[in-house]
Amino acid sequence: MIRVMLVDDQELLRAGFRMVLNAQPDIEVVAEAGDGLAALECLKSTAVDVVLMDVRMPRMGGVEATRAISEIPGGPRVLILTTFDLDEYAFAALKAGASGFLLKDVPPTDLLSGIRAVASGDAVVAPSTTRRLLDRFAGQFPGGDTVDSAAVSRLTGREREVLLLVARGLSNSEIAARLDLAEGTVKTHLGRVLAKLHLRDRAQVVMFAYESGLVTPSDRPKG
Repeated sequence: MIRVMLVDDQELLRAGFRMVLNAQPDIEVVAEAGDGLAALECLKSTAVDVVLMDVRMPRMGGVEATRAISEIPGGPRVLILTTFDLDEYAFAALKAGASGFLLKDVPPTDLLSGIRAVASGDAVVAPSTTRRLLDRFAGQFPGGDTVDSAAVSRLTGREREVLLLVARGLSNSEIAARLDLAEGTVKTHLGRVLAKLHLRDRAQVVMFAYESGLVTPSDRPKG
């Protein structure tokens, strides 16, 4: 059972999400909060796997709350809910440790698959959306000579290739085709990248590659 917390200052919106989620055999809404502070307080006494987090709320917004949650050892994963595609809050939340973001008007099937993906350790940021998001916020990356050489040196040549292609927005199946590998092999390499770089999921791989300067928004996959 995937235990979900809903964090949004709009009670009606929470009610709608609760109805959809509780109708699933493998998902249960175990907690709700109207802002980030209330969410953090609730997490002290409630076991949660995935937090559905709004970004703009009173007292404490979603970005600050996400940053605090990401610092909790063994804490839940955060899936950001945003009103506008690619807004600066969603980008900031990814940098703060969120595992992805969805639009609030996302179809129920996409919401459910997103929650299940995040609960299983994946990230919910579509490859095409990743490319557009990183292009838009290119100026916020330092770039240049900030590569963590020690961390990168722990990667094999193939693992580095996979990291770069993930950062450029390719899906596992696209990477498999590009490198002439089985998709399962790509997943294995990605898992090793996560372990060696002490990253949590695909979203953090993307942020690491851009912030270290290994990839720049001008690096586009060809073909």
